[in-house]
Amino acid sequence: MKWGWSLEYLVLAALWGASFLFMRLGAMEFGPMVTAGLRVTLATLFLWPIMVMRGQWPALRQHWRPILLAGVINSAVPFALYAWAVLSINTGLASILNATTPLCGALLAWLWLGERPGSSKATGLAIGFAGVALLAAGKASFKPGGTGLAILACLAATLCYGWAATFTRRHLSGVPALALATGSQLGSALVLLLPTWWLWPETPPSAAAWASVAAIAVFCTGIAYILYFRLIEHAGPARALTVTFVTPLFAVLYGSVFLQEQITAWMVGCGLVIVCGTALSTGLIRIGRPTSRTL
Repeated sequence: MKWGWSLEYLVLAALWGASFLFMRLGAMEFGPMVTAGLRVTLATLFLWPIMVMRGQWPALRQHWRPILLAGVINSAVPFALYAWAVLSINTGLASILNATTPLCGALLAWLWLGERPGSSKATGLAIGFAGVALLAAGKASFKPGGTGLAILACLAATLCYGWAATFTRRHLSGVPALALATGSQLGSALVLLLPTWWLWPETPPSAAAWASVAAIAVFCTGIAYILYFRLIEHAGPARALTVTFVTPLFAVLYGSVFLQEQITAWMVGCGLVIVCGTALSTGLIRIGRPTSRTL
């Protein structure tokens, strides 16, 4: 890695890892839906002037319908699902499940866009989903007060991310990235406006809860989007994609230090299986003998 973008890579992983911690702290007082609504609203306010200064407002105005729809799929629904899930499961587990996002993207690209995976990618899909099954089998319980529904919510959120990525590739190819990011947050804010108002907590949230929501909006969403798009530009999309593999390391560390969450060997082992399967399914690593060349 070159020093310039390797530092941004680590900062991005650290920010996205912290999002699970801040979601938990915010949702405990605001509730999941209000936390998600405030996150996308504040992120919109942060990103909007940057988008205008970069001259990308015309792109958003031209493609506003599909961009707003992509935002609902990519932000409004998964942010609310994760904010609800982390009230029942620890943040480290949620971040490991989030690492399956590229896996869902590869599966949907196969089913929707007809991009048939080769033997290496098909093997990766099988390994990745096997890791998810093993992780869920060790943690999921559908008894009253169990974690089963929370795990399903995380997986549904990753499916939304994969669906949004496929939708973007199909309908928004060539649209400037900052216009996409800002428009998607705006679309999510509009959709979540009424639920946020309706479910606003009767007890005034503490300053710590407000700080957590502000942090997840500005740092883990606004600044993280900018870093992510810079990383794609400087390092390429394949390398940028691998940040989702590093994010759980930070999330597990934050959860252990600040929330005293337990890290188990089963979680770590299943996480490694998921990461390996995802790397294979997305083509980041391949199995098989390389093609020989004649000099």
